[in-house]
Amino acid sequence: MAQVSRTTAILSVAAALLLSALPSHADVYQYVDANGTISLTNVPNDPRYRRVISELPRSRNVISDNELEPVIARHSRAHRLHPALIRAVIKTESDFDPLAVSRAGAIGLMQLMPQTAVRLDVRDSYNPDENIGGGTKYLRQLLDRFNGNLPLALAAYNAGEHAVERYHGLPPIAETRQYVRKVLRYYRTFLTNDRMSSSRSYRAEVLGAKARTLAPSARAR
Repeated sequence: MAQVSRTTAILSVAAALLLSALPSHADVYQYVDANGTISLTNVPNDPRYRRVISELPRSRNVISDNELEPVIARHSRAHRLHPALIRAVIKTESDFDPLAVSRAGAIGLMQLMPQTAVRLDVRDSYNPDENIGGGTKYLRQLLDRFNGNLPLALAAYNAGEHAVERYHGLPPIAETRQYVRKVLRYYRTFLTNDRMSSSRSYRAEVLGAKARTLAPSARAR
């Protein structure tokens, strides 16, 4: 998830530099002062610093869709979004890698930028539950902001709300437009899979009910 504001760009560069300078396992803390200046450090010297990254692991560790299903379902219900949409965003953003870190400094399954995570009250972006909760909440906010227009909400998730508002539609950014198409493609795929799975479950329940109904007659014979 990319952002386009000057402050965010500066933060992204700072975060990238800090990430590259730190050892493979370290904490990152953030402090935003009254003027909106954002400071990042791995050695907090002020109690107002807040941890935004709990570790900086480098290996890939994919979580399966089935493992995440209860978490996705819970946050989807809380924020009135279809689980297939959340899975589509996760697939596009991190390919189900909870330890993913982008070049811009976005973290985790739904690739939350550190300042976005703070705004969403996400304390550990590597934690799948917290990350999905924050990402789902943010996507709900964007959908409300853009009157339920999913392509615009997805574009804002990728490029920032202000980019969408500035262009009064999809920004003319190739990466963002490709991102929107990719999420929507995965969304359709996951929706189809969910419907097929529900249909199979329904048929299995019907066949089971018929078998239970016929069983007494069979015993009587």
